[in-house]
Amino acid sequence: MKDYHINIFYSDEDGGYIADIPDLEPCSAFGETPEAALAEVQIAKDAWLETARAKGLSIPEPRYRPAIYQVRT
Repeated sequence: MKDYHINIFYSDEDGGYIADIPDLEPCSAFGETPEAALAEVQIAKDAWLETARAKGLSIPEPRYRPAIYQVRT
């Protein structure tokens, strides 16, 4: 089974790391480290999916894949 892609990035504005799951809008979390943000977004993902199931909402298949660019010098 495929799992959802998770973006993790540093936010100067928030002073910490943000993790988000693009396929599950709006599913994101904050952490002081990348590992903390990842742990928090896993909790948020579980809550997002549980809520969607409880309400009978459709759950999107994992689809998002980031574009990866290679810079040539």
